[in-house]
Amino acid sequence: MVKLARLIAPALCMFAFVAAPAAAQTYPARTITIVVPLPAGGTADILARIAADKIRTGLNAQVVVENRPGGVGGLVGTEAVWRSAPDGYTLLVAPQLTFSVSHLLFPKMNFDTRTFEPVSVIARYPVVLLGKPDLAYNSLVELIAFAKANPGKINYASQGKGQTGHLTMEMINTLAKVETTQVPYRGSAPAITDLLAGQVDVLADYLLATKASVEGGKLKLLAVGSRARLPEFPNVPTLAEILPGAYADTWMGMVAPPGTPAEITKKISDAINAGMKEKETSDRIRGLMAEPLGSSPADMRELIRQSAEQWTPVITAARIMVD
Repeated sequence: MVKLARLIAPALCMFAFVAAPAAAQTYPARTITIVVPLPAGGTADILARIAADKIRTGLNAQVVVENRPGGVGGLVGTEAVWRSAPDGYTLLVAPQLTFSVSHLLFPKMNFDTRTFEPVSVIARYPVVLLGKPDLAYNSLVELIAFAKANPGKINYASQGKGQTGHLTMEMINTLAKVETTQVPYRGSAPAITDLLAGQVDVLADYLLATKASVEGGKLKLLAVGSRARLPEFPNVPTLAEILPGAYADTWMGMVAPPGTPAEITKKISDAINAGMKEKETSDRIRGLMAEPLGSSPADMRELIRQSAEQWTPVITAARIMVD
């Protein structure tokens, strides 16, 4: 039996070596499912459907988008993809924190999102700091001054514990050496509703759902988390202008299960990247107050590294963990 195993082993290795390229050459041969671990209608869902259209066209493939919300931070759908066959027929579209710091935020998680195979970053958009209509201050500088004089008196809403808005405010707390109080919600929509009603003081969120309220004077735009000021709001400073090193954005990226062949992830990435260069697609994404990207798997891996480098110190300093 030992001799037989020794004879068979090289053949099996050769078979696996040949089978992987062969599978990549015939890919895609059936329907591709893109899982969004969040409810339909949100930014992740919209961007996933845009990417699905580009894959459908670029690879002449059947592509469906499936929303699988559930669990804190969308872990139900995320884990389902992580445990799927590494053949390129089940993909995931989710926010950057999913791939960079989930292991820190969810220490009880029984799988490692860092082992996903990157495919492409679809788009990136900045976090913005918003204030309620009758807020007593009009800028981040004034907010910090108030917070220093009144520790813990500023209430900030978040989309939930461990979400981007929570991390952004904790970053501000750390860099400015102030104390503010979190009021966690289940997503952006209820947090924005209470901000508009004046039930909370500030919220770090995105412009897609709040731009109209800012332009209509119903919310105050205190600062933006992008690297440069936004063309739509040239008079609003960036976080880094007040707190050097403070940047806050998020991006939606597509990944494949661990072990998916590089030839397959590259095919998908190339199709998305080509689509992102189309003017109609680019304009549509910019209309969502986002920056169209389309990246190679290697570029996405680097963005994941940068995300971990940025947010790990914040999570550690604030001792943020989600049960």
